[in-house]
Amino acid sequence: MKPKYPGITRFDDIDLREIVPFIHWTFFFMAWRLNGKYDDIQSVCDCGSCRVGWLQKFPENERAKAEEALKLYKDAQEMLRRFLDEKIVTLNAMVGIFPAHSEDEDIVVAFENKKITIPTLRQQIPASDGFCYALADFLKPADDYVGVFANTVVGAEALAETYEKDDDMYHSILIKTLADRLAEATAEWLHYKIRTEIWGYVPNEELNVNEFFKTHYQGIRPAVGYPSLPDQSIIFTMNELIDFSSLGISLTENGAMYPNASVSGLVFDHPKSKYFNIGKIDQAQFEDYCRRAGKSPEVLRKWLAANL
Repeated sequence: MKPKYPGITRFDDIDLREIVPFIHWTFFFMAWRLNGKYDDIQSVCDCGSCRVGWLQKFPENERAKAEEALKLYKDAQEMLRRFLDEKIVTLNAMVGIFPAHSEDEDIVVAFENKKITIPTLRQQIPASDGFCYALADFLKPADDYVGVFANTVVGAEALAETYEKDDDMYHSILIKTLADRLAEATAEWLHYKIRTEIWGYVPNEELNVNEFFKTHYQGIRPAVGYPSLPDQSIIFTMNELIDFSSLGISLTENGAMYPNASVSGLVFDHPKSKYFNIGKIDQAQFEDYCRRAGKSPEVLRKWLAANL
């Protein structure tokens, strides 16, 4: 579908209050190795009876961990208040929606009177529906569009360093894990904006945040380095399409983003697009990918080590 606002759309200094509702707290707790079901933790108020009542919902052998999660959540809320009141972090995001089409397993993007190719890989083991997917499958052979996005949380590292100087690693890690969640929440928020306003292919979407987390929406936003887009070097191609540095993001020679609390990836509007895992690839596909990417096997072996 032709986007409502093609080209690049930026969001600078996004209001933190817009992003917080999109935080997936389950993954925040998992980062602290607190793998419990704390979906309703936001409803626990500070009164003693409320706290005790919530803890009693858990089996006795899980209450200590639940109490730890509750304390961590309260500390995270206090840190979020500091982020907001003291304007400690800045949330920036950008998406570019460009004319594109598929050529077999390649995504070909039209950009400033030139063509930029993003090679993709195809599954060797069929998905549950019996098909072997490649991301290029979610584009038409002509007259289609693809999105490229990036977002970041600027300022969290500097605050974390002040705590590290005082050997306060708890608050340093709290800030970093919270910044990671804010980066993912911003990507979720941005994807919602893309679907309903910028690309606008589902302008009347009626989903809540929990349904977002379950990917009940139309379209996907696979991030670089994730199972369906495992070649981290693709990030340098994406940087040609949208200028990461304008958001405050720099790239290392290994394709890592700084600040670390950053997310980037592709966006597809196809109603049948889905997330999937490339998994292992054989030598024939690896050689074909090297040819299409225009890189030597020695170079790409480093980027695709986990898939070989």
